[in-house]
Amino acid sequence: MSTLKIKDLHVSIGEKEILKGIDLEVNTGEIHAIMGPNGNGKSTLLSAIMGHPKYEVTQGSITLDGEDVLSMSVDERARAGLFLGMQYPQEIPGVTNSDFLKSAINSRQEKPISLFKFIRTLDKGIEELEMDPNLAHRYLNEGFSGGEKKRNEILQMKLLKPKFALLDEIDSGLDVDALRVVSEAINSMRSDDFGCVMVSHYERLFELVKPTHVHVLVAGKIVLDGGYEVIGKIDQEGYDWVKELGIEMEVEEARRPIILENCGKKA
Repeated sequence: MSTLKIKDLHVSIGEKEILKGIDLEVNTGEIHAIMGPNGNGKSTLLSAIMGHPKYEVTQGSITLDGEDVLSMSVDERARAGLFLGMQYPQEIPGVTNSDFLKSAINSRQEKPISLFKFIRTLDKGIEELEMDPNLAHRYLNEGFSGGEKKRNEILQMKLLKPKFALLDEIDSGLDVDALRVVSEAINSMRSDDFGCVMVSHYERLFELVKPTHVHVLVAGKIVLDGGYEVIGKIDQEGYDWVKELGIEMEVEEARRPIILENCGKKA
């Protein structure tokens, strides 16, 4: 069993503190759902775990099996077993989807994957996700529809087989059929060697991918931990009941897509 542990995490953008003391422990074999109003820190949490330089960790710790994640570069975090499925996957002209996937796989193992094994694994993943086989030979995400980009993120997850997947609104922009396919792919990963943290606003995703734990994040803090019943309460009542806890919700700011090239830069 592997464990991703977050303790008293504080994260800021410039002078503004976004996360104000997050405590979260995720084990392989578990699926954690994080819900909350827009602009209250859900995506910031996932990006900070993965090491996006826009977000400054001012206090607290993140460990993976006891190893200090905050001291790792982005690529080191990926090699250690972390994966971020983005809400806004970036287009990369000049790099084919298949070349990107093969390089990503080889970066995580000592011996390069054989061409035959890679093609067989890639073809299987494309078939399971009901993707157009031609997407493998096109430039990464270039000209992909929103649904194709999301399926491609899940394809990367399936091929890389991370210890922990961080999925940021992977259901946004998906129609009913695409959501079913993506959900089935996530469920196929469930095992004692795989853990997942999913951010979403919608009950429909969690109906298909049942979480083992549910957390409500408001104003940069996790204000409630529970099970699937929490999702039903949110679906029926929204977040007005949070005010009864004496917590003020943050006002949403305009969100910008995560740019891959920025993830490789040092802050």
